[in-house]
Amino acid sequence: MLDIGFFELVALAVLAVLIFGPDKLPKVIQDVSRTLRKIRQFSESAKEDIRSELGPEFKDFEFEDLNPKTFVRKHVLDKDELGLKEIRSGFDFKSEMAEVTDAVHGRESTRPAPSAGAPGTPDLLKKQATRDAGTPPPFDSDAT
Repeated sequence: MLDIGFFELVALAVLAVLIFGPDKLPKVIQDVSRTLRKIRQFSESAKEDIRSELGPEFKDFEFEDLNPKTFVRKHVLDKDELGLKEIRSGFDFKSEMAEVTDAVHGRESTRPAPSAGAPGTPDLLKKQATRDAGTPPPFDSDAT
């Protein structure tokens, strides 16, 4: 019930009696419930009008899907068409961060270094060949 506890409900009842008085309180409760019922009916009729105007292609359309969190959860996180689980499982952040920490502190990494011949892994420790003074750099220095 909207996450209202017993003591909060009692406090609201006492507050309502103090504000409206015991003689007007039943009339106020009837008016509020009638207004809520009319708002709910108006909302349902508007939803039905929109569904009928959209046509039979959208017969399973739910308005809750318009909430961004629900949309993302339904269309991206529940389905694995993009291979997100495979990508997530390929990253080992703890070992990567341990390697970076070791490099910053100048310690030898406990993780084995990838072999230079492995496909898709560049050799970051290989020194680049030095250029002659007359050869241009391999990129356009004016553009960067």
